[in-house]
Amino acid sequence: MIASIIRLRLSLHDAHYGGNLVDGARILGLFGDAATELLIKHDEDEGLFVSYEQVEFTAPVYAGDYVEVKGELVHIGNTSRKMAFEAHKIIEANIDPDKPYKARMIPEPILVAKAIGTCVVPKNR
Repeated sequence: MIASIIRLRLSLHDAHYGGNLVDGARILGLFGDAATELLIKHDEDEGLFVSYEQVEFTAPVYAGDYVEVKGELVHIGNTSRKMAFEAHKIIEANIDPDKPYKARMIPEPILVAKAIGTCVVPKNR
C-alpha cells in the first residue's frame, strides 16, 4: 500500500470566514498535495488531478488547529490512479479570545473531511 501523511497547523492566513473558520477548499488543497506525493512515489510523476467522485466535510476547522491528512492509492488503472483521502483534526486551538495561546490535544482525532478522487499520469509512466 502506498500512502501519504501530511500534518500541519492551519494559520490565520487559511481562515476565510468569521470566527477564523477555514473553508473546505483549503482541505481539498491538502488532498491535492497528498495526491501529488502518492503519484511521485508510485509513478515518479506529479500527474494531474482530474476529478472527485465524493467529498464530505464532517466537522469545522479553525485557524490554529492542527490537521493530519492521509491519502492512499486504492486502484491503479492504465493511466488513472484512484485515491482515498481523510483529514482529521488532532490538536484544537482555543478560540476563547481571553486565552488566545491555549490549545488542547484531542483524545480521539476528529474526522473533518473525506474524499475519493482520481488522478492521471502519462501512459509511459
